[in-house]
Amino acid sequence: MATKRTVKSRKAKAGNAEAKATSSPKGVNSMKVSSLKSFIEKRKSIQSINPYTEEVMKEIPLMTRDDIAAQAERSREAFKSWSSRPLSERTGLVKKLGDHLRADKRKYAELITKEMGKPIKESLAEIEKCAWLCDYYAENAGNFLKPEEIRTENKKSMVLFQPLGVALAIMPWNFPYWQAFRFGIPAVTAGNVILLKHASNVPQTALSIEDAFRAAGFPEDVFKTLIIDVKEALNLIDTDQVDAVSLTGSNAAGEQVGAHAGAKIKKLVLELGGSDPFIVLDDADVEKAGRTAANARMINAGQSCIAAKRFIVMDKAAEEFRTHFIARLKELKVGDPMDESTDVGPLARRDLLEALNRQLQDAKKSGAEIVQIGNGAGSKKGFFFSPVAVFNPRLDSKVMKEEVFGPIAPVVVVKSEDEAVRIANDTEFGLGASIWSRNIDRAEKLAARVESGFVAINDSVKSDPRLPFGGVKKSGIGRELSEYGLKEFVNIKTVVVKE
Repeated sequence: MATKRTVKSRKAKAGNAEAKATSSPKGVNSMKVSSLKSFIEKRKSIQSINPYTEEVMKEIPLMTRDDIAAQAERSREAFKSWSSRPLSERTGLVKKLGDHLRADKRKYAELITKEMGKPIKESLAEIEKCAWLCDYYAENAGNFLKPEEIRTENKKSMVLFQPLGVALAIMPWNFPYWQAFRFGIPAVTAGNVILLKHASNVPQTALSIEDAFRAAGFPEDVFKTLIIDVKEALNLIDTDQVDAVSLTGSNAAGEQVGAHAGAKIKKLVLELGGSDPFIVLDDADVEKAGRTAANARMINAGQSCIAAKRFIVMDKAAEEFRTHFIARLKELKVGDPMDESTDVGPLARRDLLEALNRQLQDAKKSGAEIVQIGNGAGSKKGFFFSPVAVFNPRLDSKVMKEEVFGPIAPVVVVKSEDEAVRIANDTEFGLGASIWSRNIDRAEKLAARVESGFVAINDSVKSDPRLPFGGVKKSGIGRELSEYGLKEFVNIKTVVVKE
């Protein structure tokens, strides 16, 4: 007979397997849905596991298909009244939501940290950023959604911006509040209603997001969390119960969701993988670049789509960059994510450790120099992976070709700008990039040559409510945030009036 410990282990493996197939953010090769069929059909609940203690905190039942259909119908009814409310009422509730997040930020931040392992100071910052997002759309949505008149030979030609209906959001665990909010807030402000299918390893966080909307005074069913698996999410897309889909996750998940949404001709936004280059030119402030590079790689233990992932340094700056980069890595404290002084916590799931080990072993075999930063992580419980710098890896190695979703930092040395651009663009991804130079004109010209949706000069890549965010190539379709993101999920309707 299996022991309780064995049964728990099997359940955890099943949960990890499903997570790989859907909203596992990038970098981990996803399992096909067919290979998960036995897991999905047998499992009736999902587990919330603390990645620091490895304890099961809660087990939450999955919704049945009838439950899902009933909720979708309630959401459809809610859309009718929500979309007809004056915009000022909708933005007023969005502002209240931001205020509520600030008032209860510690509660929400602690739940994030306990469920996916992010250092508590990063979780607090994430909640603050969500509140800022609410403020931004509360203040600016009126201008963004104002009807526009265009002069033509007609008596009147105008453009209206009207909501689409019920939008399904499929979101990842690495920034569990921010990812859901950066889609959800502009969408609900425009008059849509949201169904959230969050990553399977953050179910309590997903439910707390719904609770936050309710606590701020939003009507019931305007924002609802669905505790469902991959199969039911894809089935929901295939039905007439949702009108649009937004996914942030792995490329494999993007292909699956895109295929289903495309087959039904539904509006779709995808934010997928990234392998962001961090380019240091020979005239850069190398000390600042090196220290910022370490921070940019290690945010959220390296589990970020826009983390700097490939460091491309011109030869004249290489030694100095290495000195400052390693020095900063050694300063970072790895440990208990609930400790305010911790900089790097555990990874979110055990299977992520396995993927990183495969990538690191491949780099070793290719002859790269491996510099492991101890920081005591090996002696701790939890899903820890000590920061590692990989110098001069082969350009065809996994750490250069795949998205590395954890604290591994490959560094290559180049002799010219042209070589830097060639290596930076030699990837299927195109989400963000960072360029370092004291000559801003030189950096701006280089930025125009880098194939990405976002370029930061003398800074790391950061999403900002005021600026559009998204990628090119296999990093995604569409944009989030700013006016551009708001208008992704509206009907841009032209109305022409003749004499």
